[in-house]
Amino acid sequence: MLIHPAFNPVMLKLGPLAIRWYAVSYLVGFALFMWLGRRRIRQGNSVFTTQTLDDFLTWGIIGVIVGGRLGYVLFYQHAYYFANPLEIIKVWQGGMSFHGGFLGVVTAGLLFAYKHKINPLKLADSIAPLTPLGFAAVRLGGNFVNGELWGRVTRPDAFWAMGFPQAHSEDLKLATEQPQLWGAIFQQYGMLPRHPSQLYQFALEGILLFVLLWWFSKKPRPTGQVVSLFLLGYGTARFIAEFAREPDEFLGLLYLNFSMGQWLSLPMIACGLIGFLYFGRRKAEPAKD
Repeated sequence: MLIHPAFNPVMLKLGPLAIRWYAVSYLVGFALFMWLGRRRIRQGNSVFTTQTLDDFLTWGIIGVIVGGRLGYVLFYQHAYYFANPLEIIKVWQGGMSFHGGFLGVVTAGLLFAYKHKINPLKLADSIAPLTPLGFAAVRLGGNFVNGELWGRVTRPDAFWAMGFPQAHSEDLKLATEQPQLWGAIFQQYGMLPRHPSQLYQFALEGILLFVLLWWFSKKPRPTGQVVSLFLLGYGTARFIAEFAREPDEFLGLLYLNFSMGQWLSLPMIACGLIGFLYFGRRKAEPAKD
């Protein structure tokens, strides 16, 4: 069984200022978005200009942070935050939701498209291929380095099995409740073997989705089809990865033994599949009007 290295979540400390890996992973994601966006502009396959791409980054960052935080509050711990509303602004303590961040970016994109008189679907098609590497950066540099969002318990002899020191209390609880299954393993290792689900999400939602979207969007496609493939691809990747990811302790598994992440991904899958088939019947158009 592999052991998670338990990295220091602080990458660099300068006096009272602490630079955390989690924050750096977001900065890397935004930088990759800009780099890929400029490449697409040079290829003539984007609704953006260099100036509007720079402008949109600010809108997108606000959408990600505000939407991600509010999504976590509403989807995952609304009772706690409604009772302690001042805790909502403490983003530095953790608690972000991808699906909330996605809705935040959608809102920012609609406002941006209206302001700049851009077809919202063409804007979405231009944005979609630029984002998965950012997801990969956060899953690796944020979630995995921090040893958070670990996976479900698995076989100790599996080559992917990894022990997470950060999951000690949850491992102890499970070993105590099910000693016939996990007691001896916990006594031997002091932890239980788990799926490194952050790496699964890094590979599926990040690398694989990026390759698929970058390849698909290199040629002119019907307006709306690229973003539909993004919805379908991300929703499917997240739904699959959630089978290996430990559900949040305060939520557990919900109806049909699906996690909250899976239930939030199902509308993305449905909308993506319908949109991909519907828009695919139209004539392919260049990105620019």
